[in-house]
Amino acid sequence: MAFQEHPDGRVLAIVEHGFRGALEKQFFDELYLATELHRQLGGLDILLRGQAVTYALDAPPVPPLRIGNRTVDTLSDPRQGLRTLLDAGVGVWAEEPGLAALGAAGSPGRLLAGIHIAREDETAARWTDYRMVCFL
Repeated sequence: MAFQEHPDGRVLAIVEHGFRGALEKQFFDELYLATELHRQLGGLDILLRGQAVTYALDAPPVPPLRIGNRTVDTLSDPRQGLRTLLDAGVGVWAEEPGLAALGAAGSPGRLLAGIHIAREDETAARWTDYRMVCFL
Protein backbone atom coordinates (compact mmCIF):
# COMPACT_ATOMS: atom_id res chain seq x y z
CA MET A 1 0.00 0.00 0.00
CA ALA A 2 1.49 3.32 -1.02
CA PHE A 3 1.28 6.48 1.00
CA GLN A 4 -1.73 8.55 0.02
CA GLU A 5 -2.55 12.23 0.14
CA HIS A 6 -4.60 13.15 3.17
CA PRO A 7 -7.04 15.98 2.55
CA ASP A 8 -8.18 15.58 6.15
CA GLY A 9 -4.87 17.05 7.37
CA ARG A 10 -3.37 13.94 8.93
CA VAL A 11 -0.08 14.15 10.78
CA LEU A 12 2.90 11.85 10.20
CA ALA A 13 4.69 10.71 13.36
CA ILE A 14 8.09 9.06 12.94
CA VAL A 15 9.41 6.63 15.54
CA GLU A 16 13.08 5.75 15.10
CA HIS A 17 14.35 4.28 18.34
CA GLY A 18 12.97 0.97 19.52
CA PHE A 19 12.98 0.69 23.29
CA ARG A 20 11.69 -2.26 25.25
CA GLY A 21 10.78 -0.17 28.23
CA ALA A 22 11.71 0.32 31.82
CA LEU A 23 9.91 0.65 35.10
CA GLU A 24 9.51 4.39 34.53
CA LYS A 25 8.04 3.79 31.08
CA GLN A 26 5.42 1.25 32.03
CA PHE A 27 2.64 3.84 32.30
CA PHE A 28 3.36 5.98 29.23
CA ASP A 29 5.26 5.43 25.99
CA GLU A 30 5.44 6.95 22.52
CA LEU A 31 2.68 4.69 21.19
CA TYR A 32 0.34 5.73 24.00
CA LEU A 33 1.17 9.32 23.09
CA ALA A 34 0.41 8.51 19.43
CA THR A 35 -3.06 7.27 20.44
CA GLU A 36 -3.79 10.63 22.07
CA LEU A 37 -2.27 12.60 19.19
CA HIS A 38 -4.45 10.68 16.72
CA ARG A 39 -7.53 11.54 18.74
CA GLN A 40 -6.64 15.18 19.36
CA LEU A 41 -5.16 16.06 15.97
CA GLY A 42 -7.85 14.37 13.91
CA GLY A 43 -5.73 11.71 12.24
CA LEU A 44 -2.26 10.25 12.43
CA ASP A 45 -0.01 7.96 10.47
CA ILE A 46 3.13 6.38 11.92
CA LEU A 47 6.38 5.49 10.23
CA LEU A 48 8.63 3.05 12.09
CA ARG A 49 12.32 3.44 11.20
CA GLY A 50 15.61 2.02 12.42
CA GLN A 51 15.30 -0.11 15.55
CA ALA A 52 11.64 0.83 15.92
CA VAL A 53 10.72 -1.53 13.06
CA THR A 54 11.03 -4.33 15.63
CA TYR A 55 7.68 -3.10 16.98
CA ALA A 56 6.07 -4.20 13.69
CA LEU A 57 7.25 -7.81 13.84
CA ASP A 58 4.70 -10.38 14.88
CA ALA A 59 6.18 -11.83 18.08
CA PRO A 60 5.07 -13.11 21.47
CA PRO A 61 4.13 -10.62 24.20
CA VAL A 62 6.86 -8.87 26.16
CA PRO A 63 7.96 -11.25 28.94
CA PRO A 64 7.91 -10.17 32.59
CA LEU A 65 11.07 -8.70 34.08
CA ARG A 66 12.59 -10.39 37.13
CA ILE A 67 14.49 -8.14 39.55
CA GLY A 68 15.67 -10.04 42.62
CA ASN A 69 12.58 -11.54 44.22
CA ARG A 70 10.23 -9.20 42.39
CA THR A 71 8.51 -9.81 39.04
CA VAL A 72 7.41 -6.79 37.01
CA ASP A 73 4.75 -7.70 34.48
CA THR A 74 3.43 -4.23 33.65
CA LEU A 75 6.03 -3.21 31.07
CA SER A 76 4.77 -1.62 27.89
CA ASP A 77 4.28 -3.90 24.89
CA PRO A 78 4.85 -2.01 21.63
CA ARG A 79 3.05 -4.65 19.56
CA GLN A 80 -0.09 -4.22 21.64
CA GLY A 81 0.30 -0.46 21.28
CA LEU A 82 0.46 -0.83 17.50
CA ARG A 83 -2.61 -3.06 17.48
CA THR A 84 -4.51 -0.39 19.43
CA LEU A 85 -3.40 2.26 16.94
CA LEU A 86 -4.35 0.14 13.94
CA ASP A 87 -7.79 -0.50 15.47
CA ALA A 88 -8.20 3.28 15.86
CA GLY A 89 -7.54 3.87 12.15
CA VAL A 90 -3.91 4.93 12.33
CA GLY A 91 -1.88 4.02 9.25
CA VAL A 92 1.36 2.26 10.25
CA TRP A 93 4.36 1.73 7.98
CA ALA A 94 7.68 0.03 8.68
CA GLU A 95 10.61 1.26 6.62
CA GLU A 96 12.22 -1.37 4.41
CA PRO A 97 15.90 -0.68 5.29
CA GLY A 98 15.17 -1.32 8.97
CA LEU A 99 13.33 -4.52 8.10
CA ALA A 100 16.22 -5.58 5.85
CA ALA A 101 18.64 -5.18 8.75
CA LEU A 102 16.49 -7.70 10.65
CA GLY A 103 16.24 -10.06 7.69
CA ALA A 104 12.52 -9.31 7.40
CA ALA A 105 12.44 -7.19 4.22
CA GLY A 106 10.10 -8.62 1.62
CA SER A 107 8.39 -10.72 4.32
CA PRO A 108 5.06 -9.05 5.03
CA GLY A 109 3.95 -12.26 6.74
CA ARG A 110 6.37 -11.50 9.58
CA LEU A 111 4.63 -8.18 10.29
CA LEU A 112 1.58 -7.57 12.43
CA ALA A 113 -1.59 -7.56 10.34
CA GLY A 114 -2.31 -4.10 8.93
CA ILE A 115 1.27 -2.80 8.86
CA HIS A 116 2.63 -1.75 5.48
CA ILE A 117 6.19 -1.66 4.18
CA ALA A 118 7.57 1.73 3.13
CA ARG A 119 10.33 1.71 0.54
CA GLU A 120 13.49 3.69 1.28
CA ASP A 121 12.99 7.45 0.80
CA GLU A 122 9.31 6.95 -0.06
CA THR A 123 8.19 8.78 3.05
CA ALA A 124 10.41 11.81 2.72
CA ALA A 125 8.93 12.39 -0.75
CA ARG A 126 5.42 12.34 0.79
CA TRP A 127 5.99 14.68 3.74
CA THR A 128 4.23 17.53 1.94
CA ASP A 129 1.06 15.42 1.86
CA TYR A 130 0.82 15.79 5.62
CA ARG A 131 -0.26 18.78 7.65
CA MET A 132 2.66 18.20 10.01
CA VAL A 133 5.56 15.75 10.43
CA CYS A 134 6.95 15.08 13.89
CA PHE A 135 9.29 12.65 15.60
CA LEU A 136 8.11 10.74 18.67
